[in-house]
Formats: sequence, structure tokens, C-alpha cells
Amino acid sequence: MRKALIIGAIVLVVGAIAGYLVFSKDKQGPAQGLKTVKVGRDDVARVVLATGKIEPLTRVELKSRASGIVEKLLVNVSDTVEAGQVVAELDKTILQARARQANGSFEAAKADLERAQVEAEPTEFEYAQKDLDRTRELFKQNLVSKADMDTSEKELRLASSRYQAARSKLAVAKAQLIRAQGELDAAEEELRNARIVSPLAGIVLSRDVEIGNSVASVVSAASGGTQIMTIADTSKMHVTGKVPESDVGKISLGMPARIGVESFRDEKFGGRVSRISPLGKDQDNVTSFEVEVVIDNDTQKLKTGMTANAEIVLEEHKKTLLIPESTIVYGEKGETSVDVPDAAGEGGRKKVAIKTGISNGVSTEVLEGLKEGDAVVSR
Repeated sequence: MRKALIIGAIVLVVGAIAGYLVFSKDKQGPAQGLKTVKVGRDDVARVVLATGKIEPLTRVELKSRASGIVEKLLVNVSDTVEAGQVVAELDKTILQARARQANGSFEAAKADLERAQVEAEPTEFEYAQKDLDRTRELFKQNLVSKADMDTSEKELRLASSRYQAARSKLAVAKAQLIRAQGELDAAEEELRNARIVSPLAGIVLSRDVEIGNSVASVVSAASGGTQIMTIADTSKMHVTGKVPESDVGKISLGMPARIGVESFRDEKFGGRVSRISPLGKDQDNVTSFEVEVVIDNDTQKLKTGMTANAEIVLEEHKKTLLIPESTIVYGEKGETSVDVPDAAGEGGRKKVAIKTGISNGVSTEVLEGLKEGDAVVSR
């Protein structure tokens, strides 16, 4: 008897469960199994993408104005340098000898000028002129002979010739002193240039010579001189990317940009459009324009040569209603709508007209027709 009661109770429980499942299925209707997403709030932006390499905005390829042998290298790659800091020195032995030689030539030219100035004094010529004047007066009074008169005239002509020669020699001496001064200045400048200084504050990107290497002057070498090192100011970087002609008209100078790099996937770096090329370039029948974005790099996280994606922000809305782009149904006349769950509707859903705003290709802004928290059917 007890066994029969237990079996009967089990049958009743099983029947109740089966009835509940059948009832539930009838109530759920065709909406069962629909995948939905909720309308949420987030930031959305309409952007144009430009991809390129990150480079310092200011960089110099440091070369020497003097020729010689590298004697000292005072910095290495990745070192920070200040403007005016000595970063390398050339062997000064030959340069010092040239400076001494030029100084000697200058002193000799200065002495020659002083001697020429003395010789160019008009004293002798003036004396001869006065002597001739006196002789002429005496000759008029028959106090001197014609021979004395001729002698005075001859002495004046000789004194005049010597005076003119001395003046010419003085002019040459002045020119020689100017040339000697120039050679001395050049030799001293070349000696100073043996100390190579950084023209800007920044970081050493590369060091292209070693101690003992010979370097050619950037001034005199036909090759443009030997590159010693590359120094860059990395506080500001830039990326130059290509933008198709269909998008370049939407971009203007000063527009904000967000820069992403592979090394910092979860971080964006701020920048602004600084240059838009006026000249398009054709490649594979596609015309594109170079656009430069300048980036503040105060954190020094961005490194030269990193591949960057610059999102140039054309328009951005903060904390606006968003739905996935894939949930939107587009009509023949451009009208937009979404499906929302509705147990009484066909297929367990109904169509709701919406008005959309900007889109980033993944999420689209909703201006009218839905509110935060509403469910829309995924497709």
C-alpha cells in the first residue's frame, strides 16, 4: 500500500512538470529565442583614419663644420642632451697648428702695415715741395742758378714718386692684413668647431661614427659632410598618413585627433591636424592626400618609428544613446527602423521607426524612437 502511494506521488509530480512546460511554451509564443541588445549611452565619433609612422616633429642630422678625426664621443644613443651641450670633439692637433700659423701671418701683416704707414707719411714730399718754392723765389731774384732750380724740381719729382709708391704699398699692406685677419678668424672658427654641440634639447636617436673615424666638413665636402649623430626633440611627435580624396574635404586644420599604437592598445594620445597637402598622389588609380597630425608626447611613451592610426575626429557626441549598426533596418527611401521584441507581433517582434545621428561604423546614435534600456533585436 505504501509503495503504491509513493509511485502515485511520483506520477503526479512528473505530470505537473510536463504540464508546466507545455503551458510555458504556449505563453512564450514566437518571441522565444530572439537575441536582443539594450540601448545604452556612450561616446561616439565620426572619424577619418590616417595610418603612418610616428616621427619627431624636430630632428637634426648633426654634422661637423670642421674636418678631422673623432677624438671624443660624449653621448650615446638614448641619452638626453641640452641645447649647446658638447656631444663630440675632433682631434685639435692640426687645427691648433693652423690657428697658430694664421695668427703668425696676421701679426706679420700687422707689422708690415705699420711700416707702410710710416713710409707713406708725406713729410719728404712736403719738404721737397717747399724747397722748390724757395728755390723759385731765389731764382727770380737771381740769387741761385738755373742748375739749382733744375735740381730742386728733380728732387720734388723723385719725392712724389716715392710718396705714391709708399701709398700703394700701404694699400697693399691694408689688404694683406684684412686677408690675414680672415684666415685667422677661419682657423679659430674651425678650431672652435672641433667641439661639436647639439643645436637643440632632445634625445640622441643614432650615433653614426666611432672614435678614430675621420669626418668631412659639411662646409667644404662635396658629399655634404659626414653625419655624426641624429638628435630629436621628442616632446612633440607627428604622424603623416594618406587620406582618400573622398574624405580630405571633410578635414580642416586644427581638428582634434586620437592616435593609437600597438604598444598601448588601451590608450589614446591626443593630437591635432597641422598640415593638409595641397597635392594629391595617385596610386593604383586611387588619389590620396597626405595629412599631418602633431602629437604631444610629454609622457615620452611614443617612440620614433612606431606605426600609428590617427583617428581625425570630424564630429563627436558624448554620452549619447547608441545601438549597434547591425540592428538598423534601412528602407528604400532612406528611412531607418529597428525590431523590438513583441509577443503579439509577427515572429515575436515589431518594427519601430527611429531617427539616427552619427555613426562610427560599429555603433550608431539614436536621436528619436528609443530610450535608454530598451531592447532591440539583433541581426
